[in-house]
Amino acid sequence: MGDNAPRSAGPGVGGSGVTTSHARPAGASVPSADTPVTTNSADAPVTTIVAPEPSGNPVPSGLGGGGALPRHRAFGAERAFRILTLAAGATVLAIIVAIAIFLVARAVPALRANTVNFFTFQGWFPNDPEPKFGIGALAFGTVLSAVLALLMAVPVALGIALYLSHYAPRRIGTSLGFLMDLLAAVPSVVFGLWGREVLYQPVRDLSAWLNKYFNWLPIFGGDGPFGRSVLLGSLVLAIMVLPIITSLSREVFLQTPTANQEAALALGATRWEMIRTAVLPYGRPGVVAAVMLGLGRALGETIALALTLNMTFGISVNLIENGGNSIAANIANAFGEANDVGRGALIASGLVLFAITLIVNITARAILYRRREFTEAAA
Repeated sequence: MGDNAPRSAGPGVGGSGVTTSHARPAGASVPSADTPVTTNSADAPVTTIVAPEPSGNPVPSGLGGGGALPRHRAFGAERAFRILTLAAGATVLAIIVAIAIFLVARAVPALRANTVNFFTFQGWFPNDPEPKFGIGALAFGTVLSAVLALLMAVPVALGIALYLSHYAPRRIGTSLGFLMDLLAAVPSVVFGLWGREVLYQPVRDLSAWLNKYFNWLPIFGGDGPFGRSVLLGSLVLAIMVLPIITSLSREVFLQTPTANQEAALALGATRWEMIRTAVLPYGRPGVVAAVMLGLGRALGETIALALTLNMTFGISVNLIENGGNSIAANIANAFGEANDVGRGALIASGLVLFAITLIVNITARAILYRRREFTEAAA
């Protein structure tokens, strides 16, 4: 074999010398612009001029390479956006605290003037010379009507959401989804009037039939009259919260990864089995959030219940007899005729409703947080 060619110090120059990039000892500084560098070769010395950087910036000396990092401006767009978002979040918290302070400040004088237990008394007489009022019956009626409305609305809403997202043709699903969104925008007073004038007679006939054949159950007992009952108010509430739960659940189901659905179908699952194993587990946190949002709407509903309930004070599980009441409906009916103590009593009841909605929202957040921890642990 022939001899190896000697390494050159530059293009076209032979010899055993090394190139200029290796001519410096380790740790030496980079030559500056226009500094001659001489290398020796077997034939003749070669002088190389180091050209300046294209940008014109001087090459830093010393160990390492690269120039100094650009200094951030003291007040940039990113910092301004961070301050803006922090102010928005703080404003929300400040509003909640301000509402709570207002409710407490206006409710305390009326609670001091109350002559009975506020939490257990079932009557409402705050305008008497000796005020007597309690939140027990109102809170019970509020929670009962809201929970009953969810029991009627949630199964129907989930069925509609699954049909629109996975069974209906695209055009039909889009059109029906648009109609559901429009239904959510109908004012509550319209629902109340419609329920009072249209649903009253069917509910009264259904209540009479339930009382005739199932009067041995406490919820369907009593001797009448029937019609303007918790059943009617809960039915109207169910229709009101139905579009909210349906729209949110539909959007959540549509976000299910296509790969998960196709994998279930590829393993031989039917469409319902695919929904049960891939869609529902993925959308469970969103469905819980939608249900809690509907519950919050039902708890705070005012005019619809004021038009459909008979407004009685008392704790009863009977659903078909005339009666029922709620905190919001009582505030709407009694505020115009209330004196100073009466208005304070109504504000105190509003404070209880405020606390109930906070508890509901905190519970929903806890459920979603535990679900997220479970999902992350399983992953």
